[in-house]
Amino acid sequence: MLVAYDERLTDHLSGLRHPEQPDRVRVVARELERRGMLTDRIDTVIARPDELARAHPLRYIELVKRECARLEADEAALLSTGDTHIDAGSYEAAARAAGGTLAALSRVCAQGRSAFALVRPPGHHAEPARGMGFCVFNNAALAARTFSLETGGSVLVADIDYHHGNGTQALVGRGLSYISTHASPAYPDTGAAEENHLRAGGALLNVPLPVDGISTEAFVAIWTHTLRTLAARIRPGLLVVSAGYDFVAGDPVGDLGVAVSASRQIGRIAHEIAADYCGGRVLFVLEGGYDPATLATCVAETISGYEEDRVVDRAEPASIPTRQRAILGNFESATA
Repeated sequence: MLVAYDERLTDHLSGLRHPEQPDRVRVVARELERRGMLTDRIDTVIARPDELARAHPLRYIELVKRECARLEADEAALLSTGDTHIDAGSYEAAARAAGGTLAALSRVCAQGRSAFALVRPPGHHAEPARGMGFCVFNNAALAARTFSLETGGSVLVADIDYHHGNGTQALVGRGLSYISTHASPAYPDTGAAEENHLRAGGALLNVPLPVDGISTEAFVAIWTHTLRTLAARIRPGLLVVSAGYDFVAGDPVGDLGVAVSASRQIGRIAHEIAADYCGGRVLFVLEGGYDPATLATCVAETISGYEEDRVVDRAEPASIPTRQRAILGNFESATA
């Protein structure tokens, strides 16, 4: 699998004690290199404002650039739009994360293959005109919107993060469909199942999960079922996985009690969907996951699961809790 990574992504919040720390990507890169998974690496580039403008208005892009430029080298502050910490290096790092994601997308589309954008800061909480929740620019949604604009094809974004991607949901439509499992109630208090729909131009499927956790089998079963069902309906030309691993047991920010092994199963089901509908085109984009060592294992397991080309382990639908089964049933009934 191609991997987009650049050491300059660690320039964001490099001097601040923060869960979204530089080691999140640095430790992952070292683990991938140790396993021989970093041999086909993509250099990142800084996304241009006109590229970022596919998902964000120019006035917001300029606001981020201006507020970062005001900070001294050893100074940090909150972005004025919300609860995202920034420092003097944050604009360039965030634009590089977006640009690295787009560089990976370009290779995915040109070669019909898979890539993992190992980038930070994450993006799925970034709404068009508001950064929040550790996020500045929405990397996954930007890739999805770019694919739709350039090819006219549809994109399915699958968000496995502990938290709901409110920023990605805000861009549903015009070829972008979105599935999310997420703890509820939890930050950012969005992603209700009542919002689910299948409309011309894009589908939305939110599956809120209990904050006290869910079994690994149920988590895998939900994802196996939802991806197969929605992909069969919208037939996407590209699968984008918002790969947040804070759902894994022990994560200091999330933690749904799900085993690391689910990461490998996510890779396997992504391979199936990409092969069946997307011509092999799948792009994983890093979101959450705040214990660097565990995160490194999860990313490596996802890549391994994808590359081994095996069917996902049997996950009984009966393992899905009653509430989540009802959500899936209601969605299917409404869109039949």
